[in-house]
Amino acid sequence: MSSDFQMTDALKFLSLILLLFCDSFLKCEAKLKDGDCEVCIKSLEAFTAQITDDIRKDENKLDVAFRKFCKDLKHVKGKDRSKDERFCYYLGGLEESATGILQKVLRPISFFKPLEKICEDLKKMDSQICELKYEKQIDLVNVNLKKLKVKDLKKILSDWDQDQACKGCAEKSDFIKKIEELMPIYAPEAAKKREEL
Repeated sequence: MSSDFQMTDALKFLSLILLLFCDSFLKCEAKLKDGDCEVCIKSLEAFTAQITDDIRKDENKLDVAFRKFCKDLKHVKGKDRSKDERFCYYLGGLEESATGILQKVLRPISFFKPLEKICEDLKKMDSQICELKYEKQIDLVNVNLKKLKVKDLKKILSDWDQDQACKGCAEKSDFIKKIEELMPIYAPEAAKKREEL
């Protein structure tokens, strides 16, 4: 009987050690790495830049201001805005949001908690918030178009709203030719600098 009792105590002790290890591992995992939570941090920076201390100190006013911020994103042009809208959706800042963890963001904002820490806490609650990333812009001046993937060449045309311009393009060289043809129209500064090189 005493050996069963000792075995049970040993199992409880090992379980406790394992539980503490897992807990500390998860906390370490939630720390932000360079580039993590890019959309979260940038969106919160944009939001906090446009509010006054008066709004910041009143959680109801803060809630209204954040919902207005999210609603106004729909009227701003640009592909990166869709990432900010998605961020608002995840938090519950849009009317069509399915969840509502907005207070987990607004309360810390009201007492000036660093935005990186707020995003770190959000990552613990919902990791997909920190998986949002802005699309990287292609430097048209310095890029070697021949080294880009066809997907990237299509993205350039898409950014210029010229998805249909290369409808019959079958080869990578066709896409490059079309980009070089349209660059003086849609990216004149880049075209001029490329000619100078």
